[in-house]
Amino acid sequence: MNDSSTIANFLDAMRPPLGDAAGRANAAAPHVAGCGNLPSAFPVTAFAVAAIGTAAQALARYVEARFDDYPAVTVDRRLASFWFGTSLRPQNWQVPAVRDPVTGDYRTRDGWIRLHTNAPHHLVAALSVIGTRADPGEVARALSHWQAGELEEAIVRAGGCAAMMRSRDEWIAHPQGAAVRVEPLIHVEGASKGTSGRHVATRMRPLAGIKILDLTRVLAGPVATRFLAAYGAQVLRIDPPFWTEPGMVPEVTLGKRCAQLDLREAAGLERLKALLSQADVIVHGYRGDALDGLGFGAEARQSLRPGLVDVSLDAYGWTGPWRARRGFDSLVQMSNGIACAGMRYFGAEKPTPLPVQALDQATGYLTAAAVLHGLTRRDHDGHGSISRLSLARTGELLVSQRGGALTQTRGEDHALEPETAADHSTETEETDWGPAKRLKPPCELEGIPMHWDLPASALRSSIPQWV
Repeated sequence: MNDSSTIANFLDAMRPPLGDAAGRANAAAPHVAGCGNLPSAFPVTAFAVAAIGTAAQALARYVEARFDDYPAVTVDRRLASFWFGTSLRPQNWQVPAVRDPVTGDYRTRDGWIRLHTNAPHHLVAALSVIGTRADPGEVARALSHWQAGELEEAIVRAGGCAAMMRSRDEWIAHPQGAAVRVEPLIHVEGASKGTSGRHVATRMRPLAGIKILDLTRVLAGPVATRFLAAYGAQVLRIDPPFWTEPGMVPEVTLGKRCAQLDLREAAGLERLKALLSQADVIVHGYRGDALDGLGFGAEARQSLRPGLVDVSLDAYGWTGPWRARRGFDSLVQMSNGIACAGMRYFGAEKPTPLPVQALDQATGYLTAAAVLHGLTRRDHDGHGSISRLSLARTGELLVSQRGGALTQTRGEDHALEPETAADHSTETEETDWGPAKRLKPPCELEGIPMHWDLPASALRSSIPQWV
C-alpha cells in the first residue's frame, strides 16, 4: 500500500457521519505537499495529514455553506508531523517539563506497566498502592515484584492512572478492545432545535461570533479548540482551582481565554450554566457521566442552550467495562498494542510508543471537524448535535493501516528534513511566559489565514465571562 492510498483511506474513514447536508457532496481531497515520514511501526505522518486535512475540509464546507465558496485545502506533511509534536518555540526561556519524574514505563514480574502521575492526585493514588516515596528508583524496585495486571487494577481502583502493556491480540480479545472496535469513529446524534446566534463572520474569519465553552485538558480537546480559535472562534477555557499542567499550557492555550470555576460549589455550577446558555458549542473531556452527576447531563445542556453543538471525548471509549476509566494517550498505546508493536518493530527492549502523541492529536482535529459539521448542520436545519469520540477508537483507525508501514524497511521511511528557522512564523508571540515563535500552519485554506487573535496565556488568567 503506497502512502497516497494510506492517506486516502484515512480521509475516507475520518469523514464525519454528519455528512455534507449543507456542503458539497464530494469535496476535493486536500492537496498534500512535502515529503518524509515520522519513524514508526505505523503510518503516523499519513495519519497526521489526514486528521488535519479532515478538520480543514470541515471548515471549508462550513465556509461554502456560509459564503457559497469552497476554498482549496492544502496540508504540508512535514509541518503536520511537527505540529503533532509541539508547535511552540520559546525564545530565551524554557517550557516546564511535561512529565512528573515518576511517570514512565516499569518492568513487572511478567511484563511492563506504565504509570501516569503528572497530576498530583494521580501520583498520590499510585504511591498509595506501591508503598514508596516519589522516587523512580524506589518505584522501579517495588514494581518488579508485582504482576502487571494486578498492579494496573489496584492503581485504577485507588483513583490513579496506569496501563499494562498488551499485544494487539491481547487487546482484541479483551472486553474493552472488543467494545471499542465496534464503536463508530465519531458517534453523532441529532439534538434540540435552536438558533445560530449572531452572524458576524467574514470569509477571512469564518468562525467569528461563535462562542465555544472548553471543558477539556490534556491534550485532544485543547488541540481541537486551538484549531477553532485560529479561525475566529471565541474560546473560553474553564479549569478547576486545583488543576495544573505547566508543560502543556503554553502549547495549547493559544487563541483562548482561560478562567476558573469550582464545579463542586453551587456558585461555580450556576456560573457555568449561565455561560453555556450563551454558547454555541461545548467541548468537554470529563469521564463518562461525570457531568450528569452535577445535574449537567446531555438533556440539561440542550435545555439550557437549544441548538447546542455538544462534543465530548474520553480515553477508552463509550461502551464496555472501561468506559469510565481514566486514561491518556500514552496509556491507551500501552493497552491497545501500539507500544508492544513498536517494541517488536524496532527490536527494542522496552515499550516503544508512537514518536508523537498521535492519538491525542488526531482525536483533537477530528473533534474540531465534529464541531464544524455540527455548526454547518445547525445553520442548515437549526438543530444542534451530540458527538462523541475517544482516543482508543482513534487508535483502532491508526492500526487498521498498519500493513502499509510494516511492509517498508526502515531505510525506505524517508526521514523528514530537520526543522529550521524557515519553518517558524515571522511573528513573535508574546506569551505569558515570554516571547515565542510558532511553527508555520500545517494546513492552508485558500484566502483564509490560520491566525490567532490572542497569545498563549496562563490558566485562570481571565474572568469567566464572554466578551
